Amino acid sequence: MTDNAESAHNAPSTIPEILLALQAVDTRADQLAYRRQHSPVRDALDEATLAARAWERERNALRAKIDELGQSIEQAEHRGAELMAHRQRLERQMKTVIAPREAEALLHELSTLAGQIDELDASELEALEQQSSVDDLLARHLRDEEAVAQQLGLADGALTAEVGDIDGELADLSGQRDGLRASVPDALMATYDRKRAAFG
Repeated sequence: MTDNAESAHNAPSTIPEILLALQAVDTRADQLAYRRQHSPVRDALDEATLAARAWERERNALRAKIDELGQSIEQAEHRGAELMAHRQRLERQMKTVIAPREAEALLHELSTLAGQIDELDASELEALEQQSSVDDLLARHLRDEEAVAQQLGLADGALTAEVGDIDGELADLSGQRDGLRASVPDALMATYDRKRAAFG
């Protein structure tokens, strides 16, 4: 007996058999539709997506911190240059002062200026050290980029494959369903649809 002949021999022939076969097809289609939406593979993709987004946020935060520290260093250098220029002007002025009171005032201003320069230097050095530390953190973080992308790609590929398999089976079931429904009288089919809608 050929496959086609055997298939025809096993095909439902009575209305009750056809309705049972239709119910089995519809049940399987419902199961597949549920699995398509609630697959563990989809959960794995969601987790990989969240991990990738968290990785990107951390990368962006580290880069933003490096930029922020760079701006702070640049501002400190600019302010430092201004203070040094001011100190040089005061030092030149000091050489021309004769009055003791004016000399005392200049010395006090120079002392205050020296304190500001020292404080600024310390602040700039701290920012440079922080920037170096964050640079190291970013370099270590970027080493994980390929692994994060690979995990996301694998999860996406697995879901795409599973959805493709499910959609292929659903398309086959849809064809079977159409053939079975065509063999059932309209009135009986309407009753089946009402009961299916009510009870699932």
